[in-house]
Amino acid sequence: MFGKKSDSLKNLRQEAIDTFNRIGFPTIRHEEWKYTNLKNITSLPLEFGKTSAESKLTRDDVNRFRIAGKNELVLVFENGKFIPSLSDNIPQNAGITICNLADNMENEVVQTYLGKVAIFESEAFVALNTAFVNDGMLVQIAAGVQQEQPVHFMHISNTTNPSHVSNIRNLVVAEKGSKVLFTESYHTIDNQCKGLINTVTEIVVKANAFVEHVKAQLDADQTSQINFTQVNQERDSIFDTVTVTLSGALVRNNLHIRLNDVNCTSHLFGLYILDDNQLVDNHTLVDHAMPNCFSNELYKGIIGGKASGVFNGKIFVRKDAQKTNAYQSNKNILLTDDAQMNTKPQLEILADDVKCTHGATTGQMDEDALFYLRARGIGEQSAKALLNIAFAGDVLNNIKNEELKENLLNMAVEKLQKNEY
Repeated sequence: MFGKKSDSLKNLRQEAIDTFNRIGFPTIRHEEWKYTNLKNITSLPLEFGKTSAESKLTRDDVNRFRIAGKNELVLVFENGKFIPSLSDNIPQNAGITICNLADNMENEVVQTYLGKVAIFESEAFVALNTAFVNDGMLVQIAAGVQQEQPVHFMHISNTTNPSHVSNIRNLVVAEKGSKVLFTESYHTIDNQCKGLINTVTEIVVKANAFVEHVKAQLDADQTSQINFTQVNQERDSIFDTVTVTLSGALVRNNLHIRLNDVNCTSHLFGLYILDDNQLVDNHTLVDHAMPNCFSNELYKGIIGGKASGVFNGKIFVRKDAQKTNAYQSNKNILLTDDAQMNTKPQLEILADDVKCTHGATTGQMDEDALFYLRARGIGEQSAKALLNIAFAGDVLNNIKNEELKENLLNMAVEKLQKNEY
């Protein structure tokens, strides 16, 4: 697939599968997975290398999942396979490369960064994704170019095979002084879809560049997803990310950001609304490697039914990263007695001239606020819905794409109103 450089991909695949054979799937005995049991996934005969059959999607299927606005550039994947016939025509603008990764393995940017940003030595699912890497998106924005049209990676599951694995690999490179906004969204044709989605996204934000990334997880109740995003930032760059999880049987999000040079800024926001028996696990790592950088992290959860949430966030400040400002907060509301939340905010600071805070709260709805609303004639269920929506709005309001923000807010409201706790 690499043409003359085919040995590069072959060697990368072999190294990745050798790594997986050495480390195996994580279990609850691994500290980073102690609250997330994967046995219902790993006990299956997972089909990592199997390609999807001929597409069964229609244009109507795609249109109902267009959540990022009329101006968005939609790139459609079905069960991990890129479907060009249902994707929008990619504009041939100077300085902008947007294409299927599988067709561009000889691209210099792919050669430089694929498998070099998201390291798989200790990550089983990253290793498996790398071993079977094929379809996905390559987005490269040249120096100084502003990509104003939102780019939307639309992933649609359309299989009832619980062993099917959708391997998706994305590589986004924003060159010096460039700008790009992109969305990953995950959908299913009906609520009977099963299988595992294994996505790895590598993002390089070069000097003075700006990247906004929104991840919307809207799968079926029976679908599972392991998602790993690694971001490397250079001098004076800005990276904003918002992760919204509303569906999925088991969802694990790993978000790692490394601030590799001075004056980098990162904003991390997350919202998860869970019910029934859902399990959503958000693991974040912000690695402050250089001085004068800023990171701000806010994750919020609303958990009902017998659902379980996990938040494990770590801020690492290296010895040379003086003048670091880093903030981390995780706040959760439990709507039922059976709902669970395990949260572990962490700071590891090796520098001495820093401002860093972290904290977590988990509890029930504010009774005083509920009483205030009910005293003004608002019914109990309406009052609870208003409070939950306001709670979620702190995260959703950080999405700059107004149409995307409104659509995700409406979906969040619909889910909150579905259950009367």
